[in-house]
Parts: sequence; structure tokens; C-alpha cells
Amino acid sequence: MSATPFLQGRNAIVTGSTSGIGLGIAHALASAGANIVINGLGTAEDNEAVRTEVAASGTEVIFSAANMMRSDAIAALVDDTRDALGPIDIIVNNVGIQHVSPIEEFPEDKWDAIMALNLTSAFHLTRLVAAAMKERGWGRIINIASAHSLVASPYKSAYVAAKHGLVGFTKVIALELAEFGITCNAISPGYVLTPLVEAQIPDTAKARGITEEEVKRDVLLEAQPTKQFVTVEQVAGTAVFLCSEAAAQITGTNISVDGGWTAH
Repeated sequence: MSATPFLQGRNAIVTGSTSGIGLGIAHALASAGANIVINGLGTAEDNEAVRTEVAASGTEVIFSAANMMRSDAIAALVDDTRDALGPIDIIVNNVGIQHVSPIEEFPEDKWDAIMALNLTSAFHLTRLVAAAMKERGWGRIINIASAHSLVASPYKSAYVAAKHGLVGFTKVIALELAEFGITCNAISPGYVLTPLVEAQIPDTAKARGITEEEVKRDVLLEAQPTKQFVTVEQVAGTAVFLCSEAAAQITGTNISVDGGWTAH
């Protein structure tokens, strides 16, 4: 007789989860028994395919197209989740975007959008679930940051600022909720070979006159001592661990999953 999945009966929201790291985390949490709210953009057909894929684990999975740049949409997401699944036990603030530009050319709208998605959305979602988590005496808040929450790269002012801010936010929430059975932690991945990253490799190879393997090793992985990409599964496994009883005393931390990048 198989053991009961340890997150059975728990309900989780994973923002920005129709692809990449977010989708990997949704899969991993569902495999551990949690019911899942998938969130993101895309066509109705694609979103339903993702929802069905995650639901194959046997848990209840719903999809929300909530625009995480809008506080009213985030509030509706919370209300809809409670109506459909019940209490919200786990949130994974994963949604994010990137823009690369010198500071003197950095578009104001790009700065505002990156701050709204990568940082402010985490504030709104956390704010709306904290009271109910405190009442129930259990909760897991996981913020997906980046190696850029600890180190900087040129031309990424908004992204680096937002990710540094997300880690500061993580620490504050951990302190506020520490006596209520709620943990709040950040995970900071290095380069992950998501479809978005993979799609950039051929153009980079052509532009630099090098092979695609050289792009991976000498451009993308230059800062990662292992010279290996972090996998989606490794980030997702870390998120599942943070939801376990073994991690009940881990809070306010920033866990680097970056092949040694930030050990420099």
C-alpha cells in the first residue's frame, strides 16, 4: 500500500506557471498531492492542455488568467481559488519578466512592468493570504528570486533591483509570520534551460560566430562553476522540500540553486 502524498488536501497557487520553472513547480507540488491553481497567459487551448497535464497527477487543478500586474485581478484570483478549492495553504510567487537595456535608455514602462510582476505581485498575493494562514496555523510562501538577487549584471537594473527587493520582502514576511506555523523563503536559481532561454541560443551563436555549444558553455554558463544548467526539476524539488515538515524551521532564507554562481 503506497504512502499518502504529504501535501494531500493542501491547495497551492503558482503564479506564472504555464511554462518553465512555474510549470515544473506546479507538477512537483501536484505529484506531492497538492491541488493547484495554474496561472499565466496563452490561448485557451494551450492553457487547458497545461491544466490537464498537471491534473494527470490525480489532484484538482484549475486555471486562472489573472493579470498579476493588477491588484484587483490578484484579489479575484484569491477569491476564485477559495471558492473552487478552499483555503490557500501554499503560494509560489514565480511570475516575472526581464528587459535588458543601459540605464540611460531603459524604458520607464519596462521598469514599471518588471517591478509590478517580479516584486509587487508577491506583495499583493502574500498580503491577501496571510491572515487566513495565521488563523489555520500553517502556510508556505515561496518566492522565486534569482542569482541576480545576490549579484548583479550590467543592463538589468530593474530585474536586479526587483529580485534584491524580493529577498528583502521574504525576510520581513518570515519574521512577521514565524510564530504562526508559516514559513517564507526565496529560491534563487542560476541559468535554467527553459524554452525561453533555449530559443535565444541559435541567434546568439549566429551573432557571435560561434557554435551553440560554445554559447551554452562560454556565454550562458560562464558564471556557473559547474558548467551545467540548473534543471527545472531541481528548482521544483527545492520548492517541494520547503513545503515539507523537514523544512518547518527553515524560514527567511534565500536558497541558491545556481551551480556555484554566487559562491564567487
